[in-house]
Amino acid sequence: MAKTKSDKPVILITNDDGINAPGIRALVEAAMPFGKVVVVAPDKPQSGMGHAITIGEHLRLNKVQYIDGVEAYSCSGTPVDCVKLAVDKVLHRKPTICLSGINHGANHSINVIYSGTMSAALEASIESIPSIGFSLLDLSVEADFTAAKHFAAIIIQKLLADKSVDKHLCLNVNIPKVATELIKGIKICKQAYAKYEEKFVERTDPHGKKYYWLTGAFVNFDKSKDTDVWALKNNYVSVVPVQFDLTNHVIKEKLSKKWKW
Repeated sequence: MAKTKSDKPVILITNDDGINAPGIRALVEAAMPFGKVVVVAPDKPQSGMGHAITIGEHLRLNKVQYIDGVEAYSCSGTPVDCVKLAVDKVLHRKPTICLSGINHGANHSINVIYSGTMSAALEASIESIPSIGFSLLDLSVEADFTAAKHFAAIIIQKLLADKSVDKHLCLNVNIPKVATELIKGIKICKQAYAKYEEKFVERTDPHGKKYYWLTGAFVNFDKSKDTDVWALKNNYVSVVPVQFDLTNHVIKEKLSKKWKW
C-alpha cells in the first residue's frame, strides 16, 4: 500500500454528490486522524451515474480551498473519472485506500448497481486500491452525519489496521437514519434481493409536448436476516463486501456441464 514519506497512509476521498456536499466533508473529518487526506470529487452532483466515464469531451481539474490541511480538487467528470484522474494526475501513484461518500441516501441492495458513490469505490478496487463506499439513509442536504462519521471512523481504522487485507477489497457501508446511541452495532451482510417497482408518470409541458418522470417504490423480496436491508431496518450499520467480477459462477458450472458445443 502506498504511504507518504512520513509513512502516513494516503487516503483518497471522492463522492457523487459533489465536492460541496455535507456528506463528503463529514467523511473527510472522519478520515483525517488516520492519514494524509486528498479529495478529488465532482464539481456538481453526479448521483445515479453508475460506472460512467467521460470519453466524448475534455475533463477539467481545479484545485480548491477546502478544510485546512486537506489538498482538494474539483473535477468536471463523473465519480469514476475522479478516481482515475486522482491516481494519474494528482497523486501520481496509488493511495493506501480510497473512500467514497458519505452519500446522501441509501445505497443498499440493488442501489449498488446505479450508485456513483459505489462505482467510484469499485473503480479503486479494480485498480488494486482497497476501498469503502459510505452512505447514510437520509436524502436531506441537512442530514445529521454524526452517527455516520462515528462509524465511518471505526471502519476506516479497522481497514487500515488489517495488514492482510485483499488489494481488491470493496465494502458497501450503509448507516441507518437514527441517533448514534440507537445504532446497535455493525453487521457484515449480504446484498438483499430487492428492487424498485417502477413506473413513468406521463405529463405535458407548457408547449403541449409529453415528458416522463420516473417514480416507484422500493420492494424487498429477501426476508432473511443476514441482508443489508434487514440490518438497516433493525438499526445496524450494514457492511457488504462487493466485487467487480459479475460472473455467476454457479450458473457457469451448470452451463459448462449441460451445454455441449
